[in-house]
Amino acid sequence: MLTLKNLTYRIAGRTLLDGASLQMDRGQKIGLVGRNGIGKSTLFRLILGQIHADGGDLNFASDFKIATVAQEAPGGEISALNFVIEADTERAALLQEAETCEDPDRIGEIHDRLMIIDAYTAEARAARILLGLGFSEEQQHRPLSSFSGGWRMRIALAACLFQYPDLLLLDEPTNHLDLEAAIWLENFLKSYNATLLIISHDREFLNNVVTKIFHLHRGKITTYNGNYDFYEKTRKEQLAFGQAYNEKIEAQKKHMMKFVDRFRASATKARQAQSRLKAVEKLEPLSLAEDDPTLKLDFPETEALPPPYVTYDKVALGYGDKVILQHLRGTIGPEDRIALLGANGNGKSTFAKFLAGRLEPKSGHYHRSPKLRVGYFHQHQVEDLKKGDTAYHHVADLMPKASETVVRSFLGRFGFDKIKSDVPVEKLSGGEKARLVMALISSQKPHLLIFDEPTNHLDVEMRESLMMAINNFAGAVILVTHDWHLLRHTADRLWLVAEGTIRPYEGDLEDYRKEVLGGGKKDEKKKKK
Repeated sequence: MLTLKNLTYRIAGRTLLDGASLQMDRGQKIGLVGRNGIGKSTLFRLILGQIHADGGDLNFASDFKIATVAQEAPGGEISALNFVIEADTERAALLQEAETCEDPDRIGEIHDRLMIIDAYTAEARAARILLGLGFSEEQQHRPLSSFSGGWRMRIALAACLFQYPDLLLLDEPTNHLDLEAAIWLENFLKSYNATLLIISHDREFLNNVVTKIFHLHRGKITTYNGNYDFYEKTRKEQLAFGQAYNEKIEAQKKHMMKFVDRFRASATKARQAQSRLKAVEKLEPLSLAEDDPTLKLDFPETEALPPPYVTYDKVALGYGDKVILQHLRGTIGPEDRIALLGANGNGKSTFAKFLAGRLEPKSGHYHRSPKLRVGYFHQHQVEDLKKGDTAYHHVADLMPKASETVVRSFLGRFGFDKIKSDVPVEKLSGGEKARLVMALISSQKPHLLIFDEPTNHLDVEMRESLMMAINNFAGAVILVTHDWHLLRHTADRLWLVAEGTIRPYEGDLEDYRKEVLGGGKKDEKKKKK
């Protein structure tokens, strides 16, 4: 279906693909993984024909239809529903041709094709996709211009899913989604008929959707038959074998060099010594992947603060005249690990702002410990970094009494060496900017960390590091994320933000998944709490 053979691509003197090869067959669901910046999105652009390789072959059928999500958020006055429907250009062209065609044979071909692509149920199919991605019936009829950039990217994703191409390319499809929409998308793609190639750093999403992994590393692509966990297990075994092999080669080299060093100057043994020296040169170690060091996040310790950090009773939250949440009652204390569940727009970010001290209640009573320090990571902080300033300048501004050595040492805890610390933020990658924001919120040694979708720019390894850092943190953590793996390994308590209030969710994450997909029954008693 799609074949890459010995593909090479260079940019700015750097080789991203170096004789890379892969084979995709119809109906396969494949995850493309690798560290950030390794060339995954470049490979997508090559497949789409947006750029051209320096060498090698890329082959697929001439009538091969490929779809991917546009990088720019769509806009205009067209409704979300109509935008999705019109994304299927083949359907639109066939319907138009059917109105004017007079050739009976061609008319039959047109209607056969319209039946195959399920053209006559287009509106219902488009509506179901939009509903799954979080759009109410009313929102589906609103113009694109009325939505934020993140919601318009969801519409672009819906349009892509609607087309049923031969090959669907998805680059981090869950980044603009909440947990509920991500659960729906995962379930949708499981039964999706098109061939899928997905770039994702969400290991649970990959585990549940794909059955094969392409690992891009050092310009080569290695294929693993299985999901992400199988790939990771197999790769670790390969690295362990390679390490043992290299240790054996090193020991053999040392043994042979002893003979060379001893008899190099001997007239009778010189030829043997020279022969062994050549043999030593041929003992090549295996190339391992350990030259990709995983950065370890490390949130600093802070002084103990007596509980509770925050108490609130009969609190209502909102903006202007609009109340978003009400009847809120609870406490936040040391070592709390609370995940906020609920669809976008239900008030998770509103509650996070309240806990962070950035939103005053409209009514009710609350108390914050006067010594409480809060670190608040939210989705738009990356965009708020000061252009022209470096990571060093950003942190130094928040630590005015600290010496340069202390500031640089602190930045080192978040993966910034001296060179990276002095790079203007606009030249940093998305992952580096996210790490800088985490450094900024940690610089004040907070007692309470609030994370609102912290993983969007982080690769799998950095997400693992974030998970470990959260679990090692001595204070409290409030977490809003669509990353199932991060939720499962950090949250001790689940709170559901829905129906204008917040209540404890008594089930576990699997119960919640079933409920989102309609397979679980909501406990009426829970609703009354």
